[in-house]
This record gives sequence, C-alpha cells and structure tokens, in this order.
Amino acid sequence: LQLQASGGGLVQPGGSLRLSCAASGFTGDGYAIGWFRQAPGKEREGVSCISSTGGRPYYAASVKGRFTISRDNAKNTVYLQMNSLKPEDTAVYSCRAASLCTVVGGKPSMYGTRSWGQGTLVTVSS
Repeated sequence: LQLQASGGGLVQPGGSLRLSCAASGFTGDGYAIGWFRQAPGKEREGVSCISSTGGRPYYAASVKGRFTISRDNAKNTVYLQMNSLKPEDTAVYSCRAASLCTVVGGKPSMYGTRSWGQGTLVTVSS
C-alpha cells in the first residue's frame, strides 16, 4: 500500500501549486485521503481531507477558501490545489490514506490509517 506525493516546489507569495497524491497497491477509492503539513519547528497539522466518494471535504481554517482538495478515483489520485499561497504555507506536505476523514476541534482529522506517503516540500518565498 503506497502513496506517492508530488508537485511541491518554490513559489512566490500569491502564487499557486497543485500537489498530487497517487495511490498504488490498493484501490484508493476505498479510503479517505488527506493532506497534512509540517513546518520547521512546528507540529504536523491537518490541511484537508476528503472521503472515499469525494464528498464532504474538510479544510483547516488557515487554508479554507485558498486550497481545494479533489480526487480522481479512475486515476487513484487525490489533488490539492493551493492558491494565494503565503509564506506561512511553507512546509513539507504529506498525504495519508485512512478509513475515516472528519473534523475534530475545527481541524481535519483522520482515523484508521492505512498508509502515509513521503513528503513533498512547498516553499513560499520571494
């Protein structure tokens, strides 16, 4: 069960990036998929997650309105479109497959983890 994250890079403030999380070795559409990020010196936080059917996405308050999560089950891939990027979005972004995606305390949370992907670095800087 593997997840492959890609799409990170260096972008100027206000710019956009699209991250991809490709699943292999299992049927990705059987699981919720989420994105988490960890900035230097900070704890990992949930950014967004989406259910196995693509409905009811959840977002962290800090990214709501700027980031959009979507999934293409035919391609076993989940995307995170990131617009209006800010320097505080700089972090290593990782994707995660789990049984359940929900929100706890206003933050996207996942339960029943099946797999973690390796991280992809997003740097927002001028």
